[in-house]
Amino acid sequence: METGQAKAHFSLPSLIAIVAAIASYFSSAGVGFLLAVIAIGFGVLGVILSMAPSVRGGFISILSLIAGAIGIFVALIKVIL
Repeated sequence: METGQAKAHFSLPSLIAIVAAIASYFSSAGVGFLLAVIAIGFGVLGVILSMAPSVRGGFISILSLIAGAIGIFVALIKVIL
């Protein structure tokens, strides 16, 4: 019987969050806004899940929260212009 911890892995929400945040920059204003909101939602979930010792992705989730906030700002600029 093995007593060591399992190898840490990235959580799926953290990966979805960073992909949605990056995709929000390359989309139209409406889709970009929606993707930025999705990035923020999954980023929060990723941060919560990363508190478990066997789950990684806390930094990626925090980065996606910041990128999602910037994505919302970029979407608003696209609407104005």
